[in-house]
Amino acid sequence: MHSNKIQISNLTLVNSPSWTIHPVYSSNIIIEGITFLAPVTSPNTDGIDPDSCTNIRLEDNYIVSGDDRVAVKSGWDEYGIKYGRPTSHLIIRRLTCISPSSAAIALGSKMSGGIQDVRVQDITAINTESGIRIKTGIGRCSFVKDVYVKGMKLHTMKWVFWMTDNYGSHADTHWDPKALPEIKGINYRDVVAENVSMAGQLDGISGDPFTRICMSNVTIGLAKKSKKYPWACTNIEGISSSVQPPPCQLLADQGPKKSGMSDFPTESLRIEMQRCYRLNY
Repeated sequence: MHSNKIQISNLTLVNSPSWTIHPVYSSNIIIEGITFLAPVTSPNTDGIDPDSCTNIRLEDNYIVSGDDRVAVKSGWDEYGIKYGRPTSHLIIRRLTCISPSSAAIALGSKMSGGIQDVRVQDITAINTESGIRIKTGIGRCSFVKDVYVKGMKLHTMKWVFWMTDNYGSHADTHWDPKALPEIKGINYRDVVAENVSMAGQLDGISGDPFTRICMSNVTIGLAKKSKKYPWACTNIEGISSSVQPPPCQLLADQGPKKSGMSDFPTESLRIEMQRCYRLNY
């Protein structure tokens, strides 16, 4: 907590009783080359939970667990709103993971300080409940925005894309029912999935839609016993291009991909260029 220049690398972490690595209110973090091994039936065994942190690079990690592999957070309800420190400038790349009951990468549900500028690239998930999941609800306030995902290979999933509007657990009874989150600028491209039960479940909040959702170059192979309707969408706005099976009408098909549509940022973040930290004794 409250730390700067953290590096955790080349370790195997086994049977954590809860969240495994949880940096809080910290910056300039590198977590790389870690193997996380926890029983897939054990709850709350998240892999990495960056929480109100900035400038983070997570790469070349392998996670087997009973909960979300990477869960991005920034505080809970009125406490996260009051502290107001977002998680931002986060790079997640070359992640391989397994978790039958949770997401490869989750944003929220504790996101009341905000989450912004998340860059996800080259993800392999096997036997995992969902690829990318956004978890929020009334009372959270703040935002999840400017999320870029490029290059996911997924095998055996319940959902590829999942956005949840009704994450209703609260820290106490003092949460504000008027505190609505802002979810916008969520971009996915170059996704291949197979043996999938449902392509997407995208549920925004009534009167507070999730906006600027963009999907391009997505191919989803449905399982033999998949849901009758591969997509379910409410209270969202966005566009799509070259997505199969064709998404819901709220993700309007733009035809062949146009320049700038769900493009991954080209400029580098500062943490991307930092290779290692010197140990001072």
